[in-house]
Amino acid sequence: MINNEILITSEGLEELKNELEELKTVKRKQVSERIKTALAFGDISENSEYDEAKNEQAQVEIRISKLENMIKNAKVIEKNGQQDVVSVGCKVKVKDIEFDEIMVYTIVGSAEADPFKEKISNVSPLGKALIGKKKGDTIEVISPAGVAIKYEILSIND
Repeated sequence: MINNEILITSEGLEELKNELEELKTVKRKQVSERIKTALAFGDISENSEYDEAKNEQAQVEIRISKLENMIKNAKVIEKNGQQDVVSVGCKVKVKDIEFDEIMVYTIVGSAEADPFKEKISNVSPLGKALIGKKKGDTIEVISPAGVAIKYEILSIND
């Protein structure tokens, strides 16, 4: 049996629920109004406004379905206080050894990953390399370009 479980933090789950509510209560109505307005233009066979509104409606319904499925299969990751080992839900401070650059990442499930917010997936190359490691450990991650990057784990959940 395939495991559809989606790892997510409680904050991430709340964001998904809020987005779902927004789509169901606001966006659906907006799209419905656009369809009504486009229908008022007459012949729908050559009505680009109608076609665009129907396409948007389809995208909204697809997203609603996807969100409902994600919420149904969500497994909330509890954030632990101080931890010795990196796991999903941890905030990890690492140092790029070559460039002496310090970065802080939160390890999250793939549904919640957002590199622009320093949230990396547990299945990303860096996320996978960090899972199970301890403060002081050095890891090596192969970048998409094939270059090995070495990181030192400075702290976990600080």
